[in-house]
Amino acid sequence: MSIDYDRLRNWDIPVVETRYTHKDTMLYALGVGLGSDPVDARQLRFVYDKRLQALPTMVTVLGHPVSWLQDPATGVTWQRMLHGEQSIEIHEPLAPAGHVLGRTWVEEIVDKGAGKGALIYQHRTLTDAATGGKLCTLVSSFFCRADGGFEGPSRAASAPHPIPQREPDTFCDLPTLPQSALLYRLNGDFTAGHADPEAARSAGFERPMLQGLCTFGVAGHALLKCVCSYEPAHVRKMAVRFSSPVYPGETIRTEIWLDSPGRSSFRCRVIGRDVIVLNNGLLEYEN
Repeated sequence: MSIDYDRLRNWDIPVVETRYTHKDTMLYALGVGLGSDPVDARQLRFVYDKRLQALPTMVTVLGHPVSWLQDPATGVTWQRMLHGEQSIEIHEPLAPAGHVLGRTWVEEIVDKGAGKGALIYQHRTLTDAATGGKLCTLVSSFFCRADGGFEGPSRAASAPHPIPQREPDTFCDLPTLPQSALLYRLNGDFTAGHADPEAARSAGFERPMLQGLCTFGVAGHALLKCVCSYEPAHVRKMAVRFSSPVYPGETIRTEIWLDSPGRSSFRCRVIGRDVIVLNNGLLEYEN
């Protein structure tokens, strides 16, 4: 079955209700590497219940309709699908515990042509279940490598944020653990390719890889540390393009350009392989 543009564009994605606790907030932070320095009081604010705060990037695991694209009726070959881009726009800082609603819809589907794949653009809003206040807007794109040629729209993909053509102003090296993917999946992403070597190989990877949103969280940690002084309320927007997988145990270097007050560019590379894994990154923040 191939993608049916009208059916997928109007797919009814159920609202996802999430109640999360202080324990969930600490588990997310541990999953993206916080607490690696047990005497760093700034990191302890995210992994210890005393004066606990939530990381801004935690919004990516709340109200998330994890498996809807695995429904055969979508026409998507989900085993060959990759996360292409991710952005978050923070409207209100996330509380360390709460009850939220995630409303998700398909904004557009782009047919790149037979043998060239397709792009699905997905939007999600996260709201406080008690007040109805909007907490965050998330935009994702997914590259469906095996699903082009369904005679859908073929418009150009959105232009990426440009990285400055000069050396970065600063950088931050953060290691991942060999078991990082297994720890991060406890946030709700149970895709087999992040744990099962056979599933990873069948998807075209040499071994289980780190979840893209875990890499996104590691980058968020680096930016929070280097640009926002570990103050999560300062983060307004973060956007990236995924360019290559990270394998658990690798060290991620986040290269940062301080473009102007309240605005920075960034990208991430795996040091050991010298491979860029996140590119065209943009951070907007309260200066």
